[in-house]
Amino acid sequence: MYKRILVANRGEIALRVIRACRELGIETVAIFSEADRGSAYLDLADEAYCVGPPKSAQSYLKIDQVISAAEVGNVEAIHPGYGFLAENAHFNEVCRSCNIDFIGPTPDAMNLLGDKNRARSLAREVKVPVVPGSEGLVEDEVAAIKIAHDIGFPVLIKATAGGGGKGMRVASNDLALKSALAQARTEAQAAFGNAGVYVEKYVERPRHVEVQVIADNFGNVVYLWERDCSTQRRHQKLIEESPAPNLPEKIRLDMCECAVRLVKRANYTNAGTVEFIVDQHNNFYFIEVNARIQVEHPVTEMVTGIDLIKSQILVACGEPLPFKQKHVKVEGCAIECRINAENPEANFQPSPGVIQRLITPGGPGVRWDSHVHQGYAVPPYYDSMIGKLIVHQPTRSEAIACMKRALGELRIEGIHTTVPFHQQVLAHSDFVEGWVDTSFVERAFLTAPR
Repeated sequence: MYKRILVANRGEIALRVIRACRELGIETVAIFSEADRGSAYLDLADEAYCVGPPKSAQSYLKIDQVISAAEVGNVEAIHPGYGFLAENAHFNEVCRSCNIDFIGPTPDAMNLLGDKNRARSLAREVKVPVVPGSEGLVEDEVAAIKIAHDIGFPVLIKATAGGGGKGMRVASNDLALKSALAQARTEAQAAFGNAGVYVEKYVERPRHVEVQVIADNFGNVVYLWERDCSTQRRHQKLIEESPAPNLPEKIRLDMCECAVRLVKRANYTNAGTVEFIVDQHNNFYFIEVNARIQVEHPVTEMVTGIDLIKSQILVACGEPLPFKQKHVKVEGCAIECRINAENPEANFQPSPGVIQRLITPGGPGVRWDSHVHQGYAVPPYYDSMIGKLIVHQPTRSEAIACMKRALGELRIEGIHTTVPFHQQVLAHSDFVEGWVDTSFVERAFLTAPR
């Protein structure tokens, strides 16, 4: 077992990892930027080191500063959380070259699955369905147009690196495809330093369903069932739940088994998420692997009873998984709402500032994962998520009722938040009935009069 771990992140996920380490008897070293100096969660770490100015490129993304903090803190391993350096294979390699364990997959597995084009090729090898499209990267307009004519419009141009909707464009004809190709390449180069793109069939009104997996260093790979993340805006997830509603049991099981085949073929270890889209006829297609813990991991924890952060740490320090596939059952339904410091009435504009008043919800089946507190100044430099509200109940209808009640209890004053928007979503008949796709939010709330 490790004695000391550095948490290479901030905010909610840093606090989450620190708590898990405390329960395992592991000391923690935290890092912070000048913008996060004095944050209350830092007091829970055994040590904390400043790694730079507020901007993440000069602090949380500064590999040499993070490694220096790890060496001064005398840690044996680094937990990257999500975002920042979590899927940076070079950082992973640097950690290992400094004799510091990286709590996550190997650099080779990260490189292989982090490139969406290579991951699609690997999926084809192990008979995992992928969306029809180019076999490799598309180099010019002529090739892109030929592929589009072969598979039929509309098509989706996607960056091979990165995520979050960057480097993605939809095209419905030749002229639009030429423009979209140039835009996607430019955006991908700026965001990821890689202009590579590929073309695939655009699946209209799909569901976004992902499978949580965890693998140890002894060849054991287990799926922890699926999460539905279809409630999103501009490719950013807003609400996640498990199990996925209205998903046939055979499709659910097939998808989970496909996820295991893929990560086994990639020699993947530790926690990861295999993401799929599901069309309106329940055909599913692989889209990408997130080689890290996900923001929405709590819904899986709630329905399976498995602590994913502790599992990550135990796997990284060489322990075999303490459970087998037959032991992983889903009990009840869990829903998570991401609470962002944004103003939904002003096109979700970020709303940094001081939280003047904070009252958090409680009661049976309610979990609040957040680092903020009354008097906390939400900085303008980072992702706007300030907390995650999670509920777990025996049925989906009870979970929705519990979430409505919990959102009503949550009071965050001094800044705008997405709480009122979540209340609207949970009251919508499509959400209540479980018929939500990735265009639901735009269709139901952002294009119609409110």
